[in-house]
Amino acid sequence: MPGENLSRDEARERAELLSVDGYEVALDVRSAVGGSESQRRTFRSVTTIRFRCAAPGSATFVDLIAPSVTAVTLNGRELDLAAVFDGSRIALDGLADENVLVVDAQCAYSRTGEGLHRFVDPEDGEVYLYTQYEPADARRVFATFEQPDLKAPFRFEVTAPEAWSVWSNGAEESRDGEVRRFAETAPISTYITCVVAGPYHYVTDTYRRGGLEIPLGAMCRRSLARHFDADDVFLVTKQGFDFFHDNFDYPYPFGKYDQAFVPEYNLGAMENPGMVTFREEYIYRGKVTQAAYERRANVILHEMAHMWFGDLVTMKWWDDLWLKESFADFMGSFSLAEATRFTNSWVTFANNRKAWAYRADQLPSTHPVTADIRDLEDAKLNFDGITYAKGAAVLKQLVAYAGRDAFLEGARRYFKRHAYGNTRLDDLLSVLEETSGRDMRAWSRSWLETSGVNVLTPEVTYGADGRVAELAVLQEGAELRPHRVAVGLYRLTPDGEPVRYARAEVDVTGGRTVVAELAGTERPALVLVNDDDLTYCKVRFDEVSLATLRGHLGDLKDPLARALCWSALWNLTRDGLLPAREFVSLVLAFAGRESEIGVLQMLHAWARSALVHYAAPRWREEGGRLLAEGALRELRAAEPGSEQQLTWARFFASAAADDTHFQLLEGLLAGTAAIDGLDVDQELRWSFLEPLAAHGRADETVIAAELARDDTASGKRHQVRCLAARPSPAVKAQAWAQVVESDALSNALVEATIAGFGQPSQRALTAPYAPKYFAAIERVWAERSIQIGMDVVRGLFPSLQDDPATLEAADAWLAAHESAAPALRRLVLESRDDLARALRAQACDAAAG
Repeated sequence: MPGENLSRDEARERAELLSVDGYEVALDVRSAVGGSESQRRTFRSVTTIRFRCAAPGSATFVDLIAPSVTAVTLNGRELDLAAVFDGSRIALDGLADENVLVVDAQCAYSRTGEGLHRFVDPEDGEVYLYTQYEPADARRVFATFEQPDLKAPFRFEVTAPEAWSVWSNGAEESRDGEVRRFAETAPISTYITCVVAGPYHYVTDTYRRGGLEIPLGAMCRRSLARHFDADDVFLVTKQGFDFFHDNFDYPYPFGKYDQAFVPEYNLGAMENPGMVTFREEYIYRGKVTQAAYERRANVILHEMAHMWFGDLVTMKWWDDLWLKESFADFMGSFSLAEATRFTNSWVTFANNRKAWAYRADQLPSTHPVTADIRDLEDAKLNFDGITYAKGAAVLKQLVAYAGRDAFLEGARRYFKRHAYGNTRLDDLLSVLEETSGRDMRAWSRSWLETSGVNVLTPEVTYGADGRVAELAVLQEGAELRPHRVAVGLYRLTPDGEPVRYARAEVDVTGGRTVVAELAGTERPALVLVNDDDLTYCKVRFDEVSLATLRGHLGDLKDPLARALCWSALWNLTRDGLLPAREFVSLVLAFAGRESEIGVLQMLHAWARSALVHYAAPRWREEGGRLLAEGALRELRAAEPGSEQQLTWARFFASAAADDTHFQLLEGLLAGTAAIDGLDVDQELRWSFLEPLAAHGRADETVIAAELARDDTASGKRHQVRCLAARPSPAVKAQAWAQVVESDALSNALVEATIAGFGQPSQRALTAPYAPKYFAAIERVWAERSIQIGMDVVRGLFPSLQDDPATLEAADAWLAAHESAAPALRRLVLESRDDLARALRAQACDAAAG
């Protein structure tokens, strides 16, 4: 059989043949505790599946990835294991009209975050388990028809140590010693089933609305309990339920609502109905900014939106992944702005989420929002900036195009019409046509079924009186689309503040659209196309507007307009149209006046990327010094104890470039130096220690001493990253071997090692690993799980060897490996494209020098 990589055609054939009536899954996880940590552990999994066959006598298969299978029984007939099980599938033939399949297997605990993940807390030795399946890892835990359109009710039974607590999608119905039984779920897809088990710290609350009552729970590891602000988690949860019940007119359909914050999690979160899982990094061990709380709230609301978009109504196949992810991403920001304290969430969306989309949509692997997903490897890679952020941006435009009321009424009809079912694109378009009266298929063809991002540029001519004679919007791109945009005109006040004095909305179509309403207005100092961020596009400026921003960007008071201008300037830098050194100078000039902390953090990340990737190599040393000195200046000027001060402190550490900077960091760690109001807590200590390690000023002994202060799971990740960051050939060789030649490290420690390995200040040290990378990746992809393969192929691409030779090496590998796994080729092609972009930007910057 073809193996683990289920294809769309196979899934379609199986869905036409089978209907699943229910699963009963019994897991025995007592083997998670005791014994040696070096042993390969397994757990017993017994699955009973009741299903019907549309063509009795036919054959099919059930999915299972397991070290061994003890027994398989189909309709009372015991099957020959050697003949039917190949390591990832069990062949089934001679199907009856109604069938009962029982699979008894030994499944493996995961260390990669895929399947049933097992984690040992270094702080207290306690063991914690949780499952993570999307898109297709339920088959690592129980036998399953692993595709989203074969929904069924599930009953879970879990045998676990008596002192543990255990949760699943349904509420616990009974407990007999070590055995817990859970209520049957509504019909759901396999990838959103879930089990969480261990000595978790658990907090409860209740959401009430009229006659509706939803039990709420939130949990984390015991050693994190002192940091767990469950009250804020519950506050946002209740606000979300209010918003979605107000707007969806469909009561939450899955009973209880537990939220588990779990260790070594690969994703931000997962929308398992009744049992949502989150990465535990959303529990903050030290001081963080409001942007961090906003991110967490957004994720909570994103996952809650999935209870309707994704869980209640699910896409038939991963082609329409956007049907859940785009909606959840949009609804996360929408509900955040309207139902919580984070009323400026659309600023974050414009500045942060859309930057992710713009990058993804300019890669050679770009794809339409509704994509062509041939198999599960394709699906895994399509959890990207297009499926999430571009899709959400397109939906934001759809709300402007169709109207908010029509959009929400369409959602309500969609839920009621397709509850507990599976849908395709046309199912959504049809209800939106009903409610809006617009031709949604034409809109879909332009926005959902084509790829690429358009560029919108203002073209202004003036009359003899100096006033606007004509203002037009020029559109570029392979596919010219209809855009509903606002165009804002700004004048400078005597104090130098850009203030909007005119605004017009227009439907941009074709290559040139005249904005008639703005004819006759006074000459603007700044023309901002896509003011208010109604559409998805890259924005350019005319020369007058660009000059205004160079002198007055920090004076622009409206946070959304300011964020849009920063985003446009960053896109100009990435496109090799604005020298990287000029972008850095704008950040140094104006970032200190940025009021939106999330925008400030993005500016820091962009400035760092501009220096590392887009600046001419000869300017890097000077640019690094300017960036570090500017960061230190802003750090000292920031209000003591403010989140701006904390943000500048982290940025200064990342930019530190000479002995004076390193001595200050060492003093802050030792307590011999201080900055008024700056609390150097444990998380900040690690932020200060990594650059010291990377520049040879903190050796293994110093790092070990820091771990002794913070002997926790987080501390271990930081320690591993710092160790891999040290500037030594032996260190790099060890880090490479641990990640590429061995699978001993957990997913979290693989990630930490990769992050430490690639240091911008160590280009020469890591240069020998460029050819090793291209020699190893095909083997790594074949031998490791998809998640670890993605981490290694993306994380170790030699992007810091930014010269034409590396580009040629990537091209040579692609040419010699045309038959390699498409997903692997895609990852290499994307990294190759990033490198080519960097070289073009460096040429632009060099020309400015």
